[in-house]
Amino acid sequence: MHAKGENIDKGRKARIDCTVVESNIHKPFDSIQLFDSVRVLTRLLYKARDEYGIKVVFTDHRRRAKRRMVGIQYAKNKKQRFPLYKDLLKITQKTIGYTIAAERLLPYSTSITLFALLNDIRHYGDLARQVYDQTYRRVIQSESVPADQKVVSIFEEHTDVIVKDRRDVHYGHKICLTGGASNLILDCVILEGNPADTDLVEQMLDRQKQIYGRYPLKVALDGGFASKDNLSIAKQRKIEDVCFAKKRGLKETDMCRSNYVYKKLRRFRAGIESGISWLKRSFGLTRCTWKGFRSFKCYVLSSVVAANLLTMARKKLALT
Repeated sequence: MHAKGENIDKGRKARIDCTVVESNIHKPFDSIQLFDSVRVLTRLLYKARDEYGIKVVFTDHRRRAKRRMVGIQYAKNKKQRFPLYKDLLKITQKTIGYTIAAERLLPYSTSITLFALLNDIRHYGDLARQVYDQTYRRVIQSESVPADQKVVSIFEEHTDVIVKDRRDVHYGHKICLTGGASNLILDCVILEGNPADTDLVEQMLDRQKQIYGRYPLKVALDGGFASKDNLSIAKQRKIEDVCFAKKRGLKETDMCRSNYVYKKLRRFRAGIESGISWLKRSFGLTRCTWKGFRSFKCYVLSSVVAANLLTMARKKLALT
């Protein structure tokens, strides 16, 4: 709104594209996640016994679990990995059993620290069961586990599996950015799951109406957004020129008033790519280093705000 008041960007021309911001996690191999589960749950069990005097009986399997995890990583083939996975699953199952017993022994107390410990045991116990289940299905039952049913990190469990162009796999969250002619980021939406670009057009256009009180006159979008339905949605909102970077069977004259306008908007759209690259190189938008989904959102939005403040400062210096 400040940029609008200062006439830096009136929102009459917009370009939209998506990118992925990765969570701060290691590669989500099942063997590493099983070891993480055993390691974290055992640490919590020690804390319950040594600091709070809870008489929970358990065995520390961390060294054995680590050996199995390392063995899986260095195994040359599936035949060598299979018995190691079976033993690691057995270790994890035993550790989960210890935590279930600990939950029953932990008293309900007004103590904040004891309540926090009980909450951690339940939280990581549930995640460990999910990791055990997905590994058992994949390794033992040779089942393909859908991405939306996977836990890719017990520390950043909100992380989504994002597959781009059917080849690149990222672990984090998809964000959709709207840029203006001034290089400002006019809007940023942090998404859950991996919705198709074609499902985001209506939402992103309507958000421009909420921000500026009217729709832009010209919109340029990446080829992934292209569809006849999305062109119809944009035209219904009185947007004069709509440019999809890939036509997907659409004619240039259906999208824009002329071929000249289409080519001009297509070149304009490329600017959002450089904007995203700048955000990632200079403002840390490649990977979020803050913990938790709420902090993830704060990290992304603070990076965008910082970039916008610098852009506005440059614009004002250029005008003086």
